[in-house]
Amino acid sequence: MNITRIIAESVSVKQQMLADEALINQISQIAAMATEVFRKGGKLLFCGNGGSAADAQHIAAELSGRFRFDRPPLFAEALHVNSSYMTAVSNDYGFEKAYARLVQAMGRKGDMLVALSTSGNSPNIIEAIKVAKQTEMITIGLSGSTGGAMRDLCDTTICVPSEITARIQEAHIMIGHILCEIIENDLFRKA
Repeated sequence: MNITRIIAESVSVKQQMLADEALINQISQIAAMATEVFRKGGKLLFCGNGGSAADAQHIAAELSGRFRFDRPPLFAEALHVNSSYMTAVSNDYGFEKAYARLVQAMGRKGDMLVALSTSGNSPNIIEAIKVAKQTEMITIGLSGSTGGAMRDLCDTTICVPSEITARIQEAHIMIGHILCEIIENDLFRKA
């Protein structure tokens, strides 16, 4: 195992992102949209599978708890955190519908769904995005280099310039942290 190669791969992905002005602008625009959702009393819902579910939960926790400083909580939640719901609905309706039903129950017009999928093709994520669009939620995708099916479904999809799942997820958490910092500063900036 070549540790330096792995670190270099991760750095390379981030250097490509740093050089991509359009991608930087996308992150800035998403942060502004999310800030406005919170200003209007809305919520951010997150969904993903596997490591992307962990990233979704991590980012939601930074917003609902705190990120860099103490401040009031924000309504942000990862949709997979109720294991009884996930197993029951997956059993009764199929795993493809599990997130979509929660978006239907929790999402409101003007809220934001942040969908994480390294391939952009996860059926349960695609179904959640479709329901969010019908609900008139803002839909944000975080994906890998191609964006998969979510690229055309979401209002905005950030495509990390990699096809390696681990490198994509590392970039997703970095993007999540950037969003959290901007949102927190914009809403609760200390004098």
